[in-house]
Amino acid sequence: MVRVGVLALQGDFLEHVQILRELDGVEPVAVKRADDLSSVDALIIPGGESTTIGSLIVARGLADKIASLAESGTPIMGTCAGAVLLAKSVSDKTVGPTDQFTLKLMNIEVVRNAFGRQRESFIADVDIDEIGRVRAAFIRAPEIKNAWPPARITGFIDYPGMGRVGVSAKQDNMLALAFHPEITGEKKVYEYFLRLVKA
Repeated sequence: MVRVGVLALQGDFLEHVQILRELDGVEPVAVKRADDLSSVDALIIPGGESTTIGSLIVARGLADKIASLAESGTPIMGTCAGAVLLAKSVSDKTVGPTDQFTLKLMNIEVVRNAFGRQRESFIADVDIDEIGRVRAAFIRAPEIKNAWPPARITGFIDYPGMGRVGVSAKQDNMLALAFHPEITGEKKVYEYFLRLVKA
């Protein structure tokens, strides 16, 4: 049984838990305290408000423990706000550079709210290296603007007025997704993530 932690501080963590329950051999674990991370085989950081989730990570003493998991090779996946929290460099499309807390675990540059506000949400097909074509929901989504080794951008979409936009990245055991696979029920993403656990 693979125990997959889902950071359950704010955001749409319940949707991730629901999909994980539908997969064979997986036990989802709601992570609210540092102790909850002691027995997980992988961790998902969900979408939501990246500044709120980041503040709660700090308040509950989770940052060092998550960093230790990453360093030990434990797979970590961040979706939407989770991708922002994994990034070493973050700016906002409207206000520019931010001083918000991030875990700074992935060598990626992320732009928050790159596609606009809630009303500009959309669903698109994305081809992602090693995963294939997935159906992805973009809700106040970030752009993965740049990556430097060992991180690399693994998926792009063509978006009106923006051109070719990075929407997924991988660095060793970590995966950053600008979109919400849990909204579309895209199990291929989770199956790939679980293969990282067993690698």
